[in-house]
Amino acid sequence: MNMIFRRMTIEDVPAAYEIDVLSFSLPWSERSIRFEVSDNPAARCWVADIDGRLVGVLILWMIVDEAHIATLATHPDFRQQGIAKILLVDSLNCAYKDGAKSAHLEVRAGNKLAIKIYKDFGFEIVGSRDGYYKDNNEDAVLMTLNQLPVRLPIIKIPLEEI
Repeated sequence: MNMIFRRMTIEDVPAAYEIDVLSFSLPWSERSIRFEVSDNPAARCWVADIDGRLVGVLILWMIVDEAHIATLATHPDFRQQGIAKILLVDSLNCAYKDGAKSAHLEVRAGNKLAIKIYKDFGFEIVGSRDGYYKDNNEDAVLMTLNQLPVRLPIIKIPLEEI
């Protein structure tokens, strides 16, 4: 398997939309993803491609010197393989090269795995938005990373597992 991290193209939009639908209860519309790729000058749209198949998507907005993670998703068949982490690192480091000094995002309060992953990268919880997600009125957790560039976190394995 060969994974390529690259910019999303218009041709990728249907597959990116499929990943979003499979990943979220409030997915982006295909039209919205297409707009991000073709018409939003602040957008940086990235994909992970394995042997010609789209397996991960990340959309980031550059706003002055801040990178805002708008969405990040991995196809269900490819989860737990570090694809989202690679997308996150590579896209934030590209944003750093474009002038980003910090990164921001919001995540569902109930998405404990995503919150843990973001914390592993150094993101800190800085606030919340009550009732932000309209499908179930779930709160959003606001997270900020004040130090770019980033690296993959070091995984600490307890000695008894070695």
